[in-house]
Amino acid sequence: MNPYTIFAEIIAGNAESSLVYEDEMAVAFMDIRPFTRGHVLVVPRQQARSLSELDPDTGGHLFVVGQKIAAALRATDPRCAGVNFFLADGEVAGQEIFHVHLHVIPRTTGDGFGLRARPTSPRREELDAKAAELGAALRQ
Repeated sequence: MNPYTIFAEIIAGNAESSLVYEDEMAVAFMDIRPFTRGHVLVVPRQQARSLSELDPDTGGHLFVVGQKIAAALRATDPRCAGVNFFLADGEVAGQEIFHVHLHVIPRTTGDGFGLRARPTSPRREELDAKAAELGAALRQ
């Protein structure tokens, strides 16, 4: 596995970024391909290609930083009516850079961003079966 990503270069200070926040566990910077104006990425300093490789405390910290950034977005942009968090884990989920990262996406009315999926309506038996399967996996 090649541990190199552009995020590793940003964390090391070797690549250009528009830094928003940093601490001992995470770095946050402006996304250069934003979905909306003000889109920020929160990246752990720990190299982890996927959530399964990420230390749980670090994963939780990403969301703490994301909450702070969401509050700052709302405080600095009166049009910001909401915030989405998005984290793609794996190529099929839309992950393009294989270093875990949390997207903090400010939302405004009519911004054009949103989920484009059709929810299903499974039977309770299906939900119960999947819940039991997941519960068993969590207990292992």
